[in-house]
Amino acid sequence: MRDAALSWLLLPVYVWQGIGLRRRIERMIPPAGPAHGAFGHCAGQRDVTATHGSPDGDDLGDGGAIRLLVLGDSSAAGVGVERIEEGLACRLAERLHVLTGRPVFWRAAGFNSAVSADLRDHVVPNLVREPYTHILLTTGTNDVKNFHGARRFKREFGGLLYTLRARWPDARIVWSPPVDMLRVPALSPGLAKVLHHRDRVLARLGRRLCLERGILPATTLPRVEQAGFARDGFHASADGAAYAAGHLAGYVLGAAGTNSSLIRAATGRDAGAKPSGEAGS
Repeated sequence: MRDAALSWLLLPVYVWQGIGLRRRIERMIPPAGPAHGAFGHCAGQRDVTATHGSPDGDDLGDGGAIRLLVLGDSSAAGVGVERIEEGLACRLAERLHVLTGRPVFWRAAGFNSAVSADLRDHVVPNLVREPYTHILLTTGTNDVKNFHGARRFKREFGGLLYTLRARWPDARIVWSPPVDMLRVPALSPGLAKVLHHRDRVLARLGRRLCLERGILPATTLPRVEQAGFARDGFHASADGAAYAAGHLAGYVLGAAGTNSSLIRAATGRDAGAKPSGEAGS
């Protein structure tokens, strides 16, 4: 209740300072290059040289291949880096290959400014039904930034989770929540505070929805530094994408203890209560 109330009380700050930010912030675009590739897909290959190949993996004959889909907003698109190979999707695929020694085929389906409803209604229905084994979902930042309420987020983000689970029932799906808004350099202190409260409302609800609908919520990045941001002060830099990939790899692979610790953290905080007094049934 407190975070929801504070975010609404600070709405004038959000409007005024948000307009100023929109006027001055650089509008970055996704990096050039194919939004798909592979690591270790040649017979006997064990280095981490990226090659651009089909996620079908028909030439492998290897049932142990990881087929990774990174789906979401500008984070999934790689906005903030110069080359697609420096983006989150490619870096995560590389990390999974290094950790497992298995071939990894990856696809990035990321879109600037996309909110959960955009992914649910326009992106997922238009993706080719590849046999993805692992899916990383990066959404929520634009829902927070656009000041979406909890009821709307439950409907749109919750519907997206249903859509993903129905389309890929056997895939391991992980949600990467937004970064700590208080650490984003582009945001003024006042605007960061407003979005911080709004993020807490949606993040609590998002974790609960994930656990209810068969999705694993990752934790927020534990350490966010200036070097992790691109020149606009909002999107991840190449260093930031590499750091995020390292943080998320364990959740995507299902490292020992990851599931149980996340479930305890989420249910212990959220069970039996509606997040911040805003979520409806």
